[in-house]
Amino acid sequence: MKKIKQIAIVGLSSLLLSACSTIIPVTATNNPIGSKVGKSATTMFFGGANSLSLSSGIVTNKNYGVIEAAEKGNIERIATVDIKITNLYIVSKAEIIVTGE
Repeated sequence: MKKIKQIAIVGLSSLLLSACSTIIPVTATNNPIGSKVGKSATTMFFGGANSLSLSSGIVTNKNYGVIEAAEKGNIERIATVDIKITNLYIVSKAEIIVTGE
């Protein structure tokens, strides 16, 4: 019985600590890629994230978006926009990555 309890605890722990991360290209322009990179990130509790939207839940960054990422990277002309999404079971993290000049 003790061995079954240990196996259950290890299985549950590995399930709760596992994550899936995906990077999705959203758009590209004719502007040169350049060397500047800006990022805007938010964390969601009890919600979810997919390539284009955040579903209901508690969001930690209300300014999350392409504009914030461009401002953080000091980018005036955006070349590419990518979204990196990391999903855990209760927590989801979404990050917009902008490149340009």
